[in-house]
Amino acid sequence: MSTQGDFSRQSFLGADSEDRLARLRVVIAGLGGGGSHVAQQLAHVGVGEIRLLDPDCIDPSNLNRLIGATQEDVKAARPKVLIAQRTIHGIRPWIKVAAEQKKWQEAAHLIQDAHVVIGCLDGFQQRDYLEGAARRYLLPYIDVGMEVTKIAEGAFAVSGQMIMTRPGGPCLQCLGFITPERLAQEENRYGDAGINPQVVWTNGTLASLAVGALIRLVTPWFPTQELYTWLEFDGNAQTVSPSEQPRYRLIPETCPHRGGRDGLGDPFFALTSPSLE
Repeated sequence: MSTQGDFSRQSFLGADSEDRLARLRVVIAGLGGGGSHVAQQLAHVGVGEIRLLDPDCIDPSNLNRLIGATQEDVKAARPKVLIAQRTIHGIRPWIKVAAEQKKWQEAAHLIQDAHVVIGCLDGFQQRDYLEGAARRYLLPYIDVGMEVTKIAEGAFAVSGQMIMTRPGGPCLQCLGFITPERLAQEENRYGDAGINPQVVWTNGTLASLAVGALIRLVTPWFPTQELYTWLEFDGNAQTVSPSEQPRYRLIPETCPHRGGRDGLGDPFFALTSPSLE
């Protein structure tokens, strides 16, 4: 047992996994239902530095899914990043937390030297921008999101996905997840059940898949050389499976949307450039 806690139950992750996780710097952009689950799980596994970015405060509609939130937080209109910070420190007081109540575009200093970026954002445009920023800094990007679609009167289909992409491999556009048609839609409109329908169990499932993808990236537990992972969640059937969508596309070996391998790692890249506003 280390001075930071007893991690013996997850020692199967590798002999030095505890140290690897303690040295890890992870950015979470978006601290709603999905992001709050991710923050809690990263604290449990012992990630040493967690950077939280979200400009919003909690409102009553968030209480159905925001991990760690209370009615008192709603009354106080407490920032979501501070709720997540409190949750993290309640689990592991030694974890270094940077919590900034601002848009991720305004926090280049927290992203530039991170190891992994996890996006829990609404809207395809913002996710496209965030993945592009991660690639500029040569960082793996993990995206989670859910959707509710009306399939009949009074009946809805709940679905979601977890996608992990890596610099040099296919991006969200290459995979066909980000499309011109989706980018043309209103950024914050999700399906037919209203604005951003969310439920706690779907958020939790997708967040767990995201944390699992991160653990595979950084520990010897189940090493992967895959340049991307795309898992789909069928909320009605309660199943998770690899997406079949890439099978019906010609996935380029070198991403043409992000400048290819030679276009990565611009040291002068600024998140507040016009292309990201």
